[in-house]
Amino acid sequence: MPDLLARHRAVMPKWMTLYYDEPIEIVSGKGCRVVDSTGKSYLDFFAGILTNMIGYDIPEVKEAVERQLATGVVHTSTLYLIRGQVELAEKIARLSGIPNAKVFFTNSGTEANETALLLATYARGTDQVLAMRQSYHGRSFGAISVTSNRAWKNNSLSPLNVHFLHGADRHLPQFRGMSDEEYIAACVADLRHVLATVAAGKVAALIAEPIQGVGGFTMAPDGLFAAYKEVLDEEGILFISDEVQTGWGRTGSAFFGIQNHGVTPDMITFAKGIGNGFAVGGVVARGDLMDAPHAIGLSTFGGNPIAMTAANATLDYVLDHDLQANAARMGDIIIPGLREAARRLPIVGDVRGKGLMFAIDLVDPATREPSPPLAARFMEETKKRGLLVGKGGLYGHTVRMAPPLTLSEEEAREGLGIIVAALEAINDEAR
Repeated sequence: MPDLLARHRAVMPKWMTLYYDEPIEIVSGKGCRVVDSTGKSYLDFFAGILTNMIGYDIPEVKEAVERQLATGVVHTSTLYLIRGQVELAEKIARLSGIPNAKVFFTNSGTEANETALLLATYARGTDQVLAMRQSYHGRSFGAISVTSNRAWKNNSLSPLNVHFLHGADRHLPQFRGMSDEEYIAACVADLRHVLATVAAGKVAALIAEPIQGVGGFTMAPDGLFAAYKEVLDEEGILFISDEVQTGWGRTGSAFFGIQNHGVTPDMITFAKGIGNGFAVGGVVARGDLMDAPHAIGLSTFGGNPIAMTAANATLDYVLDHDLQANAARMGDIIIPGLREAARRLPIVGDVRGKGLMFAIDLVDPATREPSPPLAARFMEETKKRGLLVGKGGLYGHTVRMAPPLTLSEEEAREGLGIIVAALEAINDEAR
């Protein structure tokens, strides 16, 4: 392992972060568990950044991909008809609730968001875009421009004119203590003020994550985006819901995260979990928006036969096994359990989540200020105890977790026990 780490550092960029003081190499997996190169087993509560959505070594996905491989056709490009692409697009268009929807497939969430931004700016004839504070939408030039987290932005240059809104920042002093209704009213008033002051003429779209991923699973109260959309509709501004992390039933209470707000957006971007490890991304949008651009377009690898086969099998598995309901049930075990433990642990600043998407903020027990060192310590402690988790948040003090949607009750309780034990150990150290 030290040799592989040295080789990694010699040829990979410094900004490619690795978890843990001693990074691990995952060599096998089954269900919700993985094994590293030393033979140590872990319960996986991060799922390759929410990508191994239904777990590892799933027969239905594996066998479907093997059947496609047996045909000898791994790639054709979108210049030819691809049956699996059409079938998956039909399913996604139906599930989206978007009227007359059409779908374009890419390889990643970054590409999906770039496509949606292109469609919106083309349709509206303007480079002005609204986005949310603390957001993350990808690593490309345009996606970074609508990202609002300094740790993930390399420069201030942008192909877009972006204005950032409130909505997931209730920790700020001006919002602290507000009810949901008061906070929504304050955010809507701010949106109107942005449109009246800094926005010059037409605005193309608002792009927003229903639950912010890299932002630490921070989220707007249900109903905020419905209130925002009333204002957007007055101005003809389009709404893009970035569902790269929140889609496919993960929140438990809705199939797409934006549906928790009672909103049908103009576009939904997706990626990660739908391929269960295979590279799949895309945009589902109103047909008039998708059809509008006049230039020829294609995607060499987006929607390729292998990825489409995996994605069709994954989505069918999610629907056939009602994994949205399972996400709700398992979340109802884990999130209340974390909140109960948090009441006696001063290092926990907040617990939040929906379904199988939940997070813990670690804070200094004396000052209550965000504590990135305690979050790093938690990562090491859970690793030692056989649990993989993720990290994020605006201040780097948030531990975020999103197990596969196939998580069993026994595994949910096991993971909860490890988390609480790790928190207790760190809390005792911090006294």
